[in-house]
Amino acid sequence: MEEKALEILNILNEKGYESYIVGGYPRDKLLGYKTNDIDICTSATPKELLSIFENVIVSDTQYGSIVIAYKGYKFDVTTFRKEIKYEDHRRPIKIKYIKNIKKDLLRRDFTINTFCIDKEGNIIDALGAKEDLDKRILKTVGNPKYRIKEDALRILRCIRFATILNFEIDKKTKHYLSKYSYLLKKLSTNRKKEELDKIFSSTNKEKGIKLLIDLNLTNALDISRLSMITICTDLIGIWCQLEVEDIYPFTKVEKEQMLLLRELLTHNSIDNYLLYKYGLYLCTVYADIKGISKRKLNTMYNNIPIKSKKEIEINASDISKILNKKPGKYIKEIMNDIEKSILNNSLNNNKEEIKEYILNNYS
Repeated sequence: MEEKALEILNILNEKGYESYIVGGYPRDKLLGYKTNDIDICTSATPKELLSIFENVIVSDTQYGSIVIAYKGYKFDVTTFRKEIKYEDHRRPIKIKYIKNIKKDLLRRDFTINTFCIDKEGNIIDALGAKEDLDKRILKTVGNPKYRIKEDALRILRCIRFATILNFEIDKKTKHYLSKYSYLLKKLSTNRKKEELDKIFSSTNKEKGIKLLIDLNLTNALDISRLSMITICTDLIGIWCQLEVEDIYPFTKVEKEQMLLLRELLTHNSIDNYLLYKYGLYLCTVYADIKGISKRKLNTMYNNIPIKSKKEIEINASDISKILNKKPGKYIKEIMNDIEKSILNNSLNNNKEEIKEYILNNYS
């Protein structure tokens, strides 16, 4: 993918425009991480880019951003710009196109995100960020007092980078993350959840969660229960314990899963019936939270006699005939009894044995 991005840079250079690969890709390349997320920055305006490339998706020309589809790949391309005025501590509402890459880099969030790759594939460090990268330090570009206040999402982005990259946060930057935590209230729940999902999904999530708590960000994020949860590998498991379905956006399926998981967590142990009723996925999350062996759980699930009602060797019509009675509410009660009896291994899933059980208990 980098090869195709460099082709775009060379096409732009031939047309007389400066252009570079910017953002996370150069940073991750220096750290030895593989990624296919490549952003390009150029002196060409959106209008000029539209005249050069055929497959262009207009994403946000107001802010100098478009998407170029090139040889099977898509690249976010942004015009060099200076952000003059922000709105609601989040979005720049006034920008100015510029021709200087260094000035463009000065508007960016953290020093480790200011590396560039030129058309020859060389990495350029225009702001001297290599020292921070080598020390594994997160530091804002310029004074954190202003960088964080102008865009409050940088608070969560900083926590996310510290978590995923396992970096430390510069002392001064950390101070303003906490000081301006109240600005998180102004952000959309969608954007906050996107960042929190990435933190909670990280293999290093313990660090991110500790930072959110230590920097007193939990109240502003409406996740005050964070210090009380059991950290688990599953994202739904974490959100379930936070109990914020009425605040953050979740799908109908996710809400149902969290409701069921919360029910399941009221039980002190797992048996065949709970495995059958709630399914392997939710029971695995339960096991993770309760510290139960997942291998043991999988073995239990593989050995339960039935996985659904359809597997029971008798149906409602059979019960009606066996008892020589018209169908009614009693059938559901009997089916539930048979189901539980099979699952606790007191009754074999055999038609004749079930018939005998019905006659002995319900005739």
